[in-house]
Amino acid sequence: MLTSEQIGFYMENGYLRIPQVFTPEEIQAMSRDLDQVIQDWAVHNEGWIGPWRQVYMRPEVEQRSKLIHLNDLHFYSETWCRAVLHPRLTEAMVDLLGPCVELHHTTLHCKPPETGMPFPMHQDSPFYQHEGPAYVDAILHIDSATEENGCLKFLPGSHKSGHLEHITENSSPHLPTDHYRLADAISCPADSGDVVAFSIYTVHGSEINRTDRWRRLVRVGYRDPRNKQIGGHGLGRPGLMVRGLRPIEFATS
Repeated sequence: MLTSEQIGFYMENGYLRIPQVFTPEEIQAMSRDLDQVIQDWAVHNEGWIGPWRQVYMRPEVEQRSKLIHLNDLHFYSETWCRAVLHPRLTEAMVDLLGPCVELHHTTLHCKPPETGMPFPMHQDSPFYQHEGPAYVDAILHIDSATEENGCLKFLPGSHKSGHLEHITENSSPHLPTDHYRLADAISCPADSGDVVAFSIYTVHGSEINRTDRWRRLVRVGYRDPRNKQIGGHGLGRPGLMVRGLRPIEFATS
């Protein structure tokens, strides 16, 4: 699925945009189910908490900022269950993780028009920490992501530092805003149907949605089943093997 140049870029920078993994017809079906799941099941709230909000948002914007989210979207929709098993997506994960690939979880992240909250710079490892780096977050783009509506932004090569300690007291996990700034990160715009893959250790964030349109993304976490989880969401829960066989020596008791 991926070229040697794409794999090399991922290994060096810790992220990669993979164009047009899903066809327009597939995205249309995924979008339709996503809208219904958002209406019926998703959580609508202020999103991540903490003093970092005052750094990234003016007071009047911070008060209105919203995030719509839901874990394990593939439990709610046949279309999304098929999406996480998509051959082009799982083949790309084999290229990055090896022959055995396990689905860990899915998470819906929607930024509503004009009030969709930003994300401070962070790694994903504090939310579901593993012993090693063999974990890829794949971001499925239902809507195109731009500078204006809050595309992902990365610090290239930051994954090489491994897991970093985050600020967690009275706050959602994030890195110090004076040392890890969104202004220093590289934007990664993506079109509808694209997938942006990144390491669990890559430092990233995103700006507020300043447009009058939705920005709907779904994060799908894949891992090498030999990479033991040691904390966070889904701890102790076996995932669906999307490629290969689960090694018997790493069976979940």
